[in-house]
This record gives sequence, C-alpha cells and structure tokens, in this order.
Amino acid sequence: MKAQLTRPELDSLPSYLPSPIPLDGSGVPQAPDAARLALNELPFGPLPGVLDAVIRAAAASNRYPDMAAVAVRSALADHHGITPDRVVTGFGSVYLLELLLKAVCEPGQEFIFPWRSYEAYPVVAVGGSVRPVRIPCSGGVDQDLDAMAAAITRDTRVVLICNPNNPTSTAVTRAELTGFIDSVPDSVLVVLDEAYAEFVTDPDVPDGLVEFGDRRNVVILRTMSKAWGLAGLRLGWLAAAPEVAEAMRKLLAPFATSTFAEVAALAALEQEKEVRRRVEYITAERARMFPVLKKAVPGTPVSQANFFWLPVRDSAAFAAHCKAGGVLVRDFPEAVRVTVGAAAENDRFLEVTATAGELLAAGAGQ
Repeated sequence: MKAQLTRPELDSLPSYLPSPIPLDGSGVPQAPDAARLALNELPFGPLPGVLDAVIRAAAASNRYPDMAAVAVRSALADHHGITPDRVVTGFGSVYLLELLLKAVCEPGQEFIFPWRSYEAYPVVAVGGSVRPVRIPCSGGVDQDLDAMAAAITRDTRVVLICNPNNPTSTAVTRAELTGFIDSVPDSVLVVLDEAYAEFVTDPDVPDGLVEFGDRRNVVILRTMSKAWGLAGLRLGWLAAAPEVAEAMRKLLAPFATSTFAEVAALAALEQEKEVRRRVEYITAERARMFPVLKKAVPGTPVSQANFFWLPVRDSAAFAAHCKAGGVLVRDFPEAVRVTVGAAAENDRFLEVTATAGELLAAGAGQ
C-alpha cells in the first residue's frame, strides 16, 4: 500500500471549477464572439490610464515590486478615509481571507460561513487548517444570520457574511447586520466580504467599511477585480484593526502585490467618476432584465450584485442550452448564475432564455 503524500482532508475537497471559457495555448478565448456571462467580469475595457500605467511599468519588470505595497495601501486608505496601517493588499481577496485565517486561528478552530456562498470558502478553510462550518441559506438564497449566530461556540474564531452574497445575489440589511455584529463576542472576528459592494442600490444595505469598519473585531474584504475592472491583474485588499493587519503582513507571501497590480490600482483610483458611470450602466441593465427573468423563473431573487441567480430544474442542461446559443453562464447544482453584461450580451441571453422551454421549470431553490 502506497503511503499518502498529501493531506487526507483534500481527498474530499472539490477542485475549484475552471473557467467555462475555452482558451487556446496563449490564453486567447476560442469563442471570442460568445457572450461571457459566467465569471462576473465587467464587459468594459480597462479604465482610462490603467493600460498606460501597466505599459510604463513593464519597462522595469526585471525589478521586484515594493514588498510593502506602500503606495497602493496609502492610496486605498486615503480613498476610503482610513489609515494605511489598517490596509493589507495581495493577489485577490480570497488569498487575503486564507491569510487572515492563518493569522488568527489555531488549527482546528471554527470558521463559520453561509452556504451556498462563495465556493472558495471551504477551500481556504482547509488551507488555513480550520474547521469549516457551513450554515444553510434560508430558502437557498438568503443568509441566515440567526442560525449563524446560534452556531458560534467557544471554538469559533471567524464568522463571515458575504454581502451581497455570491452566487445567490441577495444582500443583508443594515438592521440585520447591526444586530448580528452586536451579538458576536468580541473574541470572534466578523468578516464582511464586500466584493460586489459597488453594485448595491438598496439604501437599506450598508457599506460595511463606513458603518462597521471602526469595530476592532470587524474585517472588511474588498477587491479591485469587479467594479474597478482589474480582474486579470488580481488586487484584493482588506481593512482590519491595525494589530490584525500587522499580523497578516508578517505572513504575506513575498511580493504578494505585483508591480502591475499596484500601478493599475493607483490609476484606477483616479477614475472614480468613470467607475460610477460603469456601475450605473450595469445596475440599469440589471433593473431592465429582472422583470423578464422573474417571469421566466419566478424563484429569481432580487439582485444587489452584477449577476442573477436562476433556480432552474436542470442547471447543467440550461447552461448547455445557453452555450449553444452563444452565451456562457455558470451552472451550480441548484441554479445558474448569470452575469449582467453589456446590453447586446444581455439581449442575447434573454433571447436564449425565451427559447429554453421546460428547462426553466422550477428548481430545488424555489
């Protein structure tokens, strides 16, 4: 019998699903005309100034970046009205979440999060050697904060709320979140994953950084990949109490923020007006699409993100139907997630949906 060379708990951990967009050996999409509505990307090109900044930085690509990422940490802090000692940056907010778990948890302590939610949460739990505790979403779509609070034990170290929740698109209100955070012991860190915060239009859904960021046991996760259009350059960041941020920086992978990501983020932060314009375009398209999708799939929840959650009976078959019609969507066992793209892409998806027939019958989430 061969000795096992890897951790046994990885055997039952599903691999992260690769992109549904086929690429050639150079990374170029093989279906360039397909509507890419699977990965929650923005359909627009880089923000003004970003491409020029990256090209200029390429001239020094033989040099290492600033390991402390001082410039971008300072810029993010200034942009959001906090101090740089509270900011940590790295190659994506998922990486930072795993780093946070390693910084604050002893092996075997608990990490509570909603389910279904972002599929990387169980992965980072195992990577951080903590015990994942999944709390089912109410009705399959809404995070159950009462159940999450009730699940906290003496072994719980971190509890996470994804607001808006990926992939179900729903959001937690100010009153709900305030009551939850007030109920959590000071020894437990509350992580608010706000990767899609810029797309929120409901005034009852809070900006966690503004309303809870000064609490010592609250950590805010953000990203430049979504509304800021830097998905291919990978820059995540978080705001935490200075002592938490300092502990995390001790564990950072060397040069976790690349030169290209840093200069791109600095250029993007100069374009807040354009970011707002692009976000307003997406939210207007979201509002246009919702009544059509709600009629086709009555269980579709109101979205506060840049995507929809469609609980259909056979999600894989519906995704295949969409792909045959030139639209790439993301299927989960319970539903299909569809990114809000450019108007022409959205129209194509609505046309494909109109021909889906019985594939749109009620799924398990309804």
